[in-house]
Amino acid sequence: MCWSATADLAVGGCVAAVGVACVAQVRHLRDLPLAALPLLLGAHQMIESFVWHSDGGTGPATLAWAVIALPLLPVWVPFGVLLAAPPAARRRLAVPAAAGTATAAVLAYHLATGTVTAGIRGHTLAYVLDLPRSWTIITGYLVATVGALLLGDDRVLRLLGILAGLGAVACAVLWRLEFVSTWCALAAVVSVVLLDWVRRRPDGVARSATAAP
Repeated sequence: MCWSATADLAVGGCVAAVGVACVAQVRHLRDLPLAALPLLLGAHQMIESFVWHSDGGTGPATLAWAVIALPLLPVWVPFGVLLAAPPAARRRLAVPAAAGTATAAVLAYHLATGTVTAGIRGHTLAYVLDLPRSWTIITGYLVATVGALLLGDDRVLRLLGILAGLGAVACAVLWRLEFVSTWCALAAVVSVVLLDWVRRRPDGVARSATAAP
């Protein structure tokens, strides 16, 4: 996700700190999964620092990184958005949630039955797992993650969806060039936007007290 073990550890720590701030400011329990996403992203980057130190390979850090990146995120993001959404938006958000569940099931199966390997390529880490019909899986993954953000009613989350989509394209291009991995920068942007989202969420208790006679 970053260009070195040191960068992964430093940026991961910063992202996790933003995650702590997000969780601390949550007003509604239903917002907690999405607010905790920066904690997960920060832990993900710090795990990758161990992959760098191991020169890649198939060790526990590589597997832990893959479990978060592959089956966990396409379930965590759409269901986090679904839980935080108002009832009127939940029907259409069921589509990315279903896509994420199906995609995660396929990825979890291949992780359980195959071997994921990490290798250093230039200033990036490449993770290899034998997956059939990879474009189908990529489509399901993007529908679950970026699609869930774009289909929500919240303007901040829709902005996050646009940034995540553009960031995914930029990261993929730079990774193919083996120039530098920019996922750590994307994770940082996602975390800051989510902190803004948490701060903007309405206080239901205060609103109810104002409306009371």
